Amino acid sequence: MPVDPVALTADLIRCPSVTPEEGGALRLLERMLSEAGFACTRVDRGGVPNLFARWGQKGHPRSFGFNGHTDVVPPGDLAAWTTDPFGGEVRGGLLYGRGATDMKSGVAAFVAAAIDHVGDTPPDGAILLAITGDEEGPARHGTVALLDWMRAEGEAMTCCLVGEPTCPDRMGEAMKIGRRGSMTARLLARGVQGHSAYPHRAKNPLTAMVRLLDRLAQHELDSGTDHFDPSTLAITTVDTGNPATNVIPAEARATVNIRFNDTHTGASLTEWLWQMADGVTGETGVSFDIQAEISGESFLTPPGALSDLVADAVEAETGLRPVLSTSGGTSDARFVKDHCPVVELGLVGKTMHQVNEHVPVEQVHQLKAIYGRILRQYFG
Repeated sequence: MPVDPVALTADLIRCPSVTPEEGGALRLLERMLSEAGFACTRVDRGGVPNLFARWGQKGHPRSFGFNGHTDVVPPGDLAAWTTDPFGGEVRGGLLYGRGATDMKSGVAAFVAAAIDHVGDTPPDGAILLAITGDEEGPARHGTVALLDWMRAEGEAMTCCLVGEPTCPDRMGEAMKIGRRGSMTARLLARGVQGHSAYPHRAKNPLTAMVRLLDRLAQHELDSGTDHFDPSTLAITTVDTGNPATNVIPAEARATVNIRFNDTHTGASLTEWLWQMADGVTGETGVSFDIQAEISGESFLTPPGALSDLVADAVEAETGLRPVLSTSGGTSDARFVKDHCPVVELGLVGKTMHQVNEHVPVEQVHQLKAIYGRILRQYFG
């Protein structure tokens, strides 16, 4: 009997797997997949729950992989929800609950498609599922841990599809073939404290910081590339912690977030930030310290066999040819791209992380059908 992806999504929603809690979601999937003949292994690391499942021969040269996560963000104000965020209720053709869009539905769709496929037409090859409980959190011991374990155990995906939501408005209109890089830089300006009536006796770190931030914000990093929009820099916080109105503070802090395309690397942007800061130091005498955290480099899976395979399946099921996109934030594809070619294809993501998160049940069935067609075409 075919696996119902909507019922499975609802069951997963009823598992309160707010990062870093497992909530029973991976245990549920492990039982289902084991019963369907998948070899399952828990790859927990650093207190993070992860599940690896394989049907078929280990190390097979035709190994199609799926990646996704069962952890979710907190529900927020419970009083603002019209349903139980962990109730998995279907109402008016919509399935409600935290994770309905991001991304328990995606996991349910590819698990259902994989189980049905190996049951109906056992492939000459292997299907691998790498499912983490730590995508919404720090992501240090989630998909990274799974890939580390796979490398050590000789498990390999020939290619991979990440089931994150990718469509802005209509099902099937977009897929991701890459992602922008993301980095956060914390800036510290050190001056000399003094009386605000005698500014010549002090070195005001705020003046220097404002000058630096203005130059960073006004600078055009690039004009975009063939597959990427222009890189962006956003100032996200400025602070001195100074309660006094007549004191020039000794220090000022600010944070900027940069989303960058394949013109740059995290290292090249860090070097640029230092060059800009050194220029302001030379003008003001205020020194800077910069702590850069790179959460992911930009990457691109060039259009080709994998993107064509996915796009053909989407068009056959929805009538739309998906746009090949690199927009949006980051995903675990940034880790998978070091293992094998990877693309992303999932639901319309309008309500993810919102109160009353929901998904049309029709879309969940469509997504399973797309994934099933991808498997048939890949192994056929």
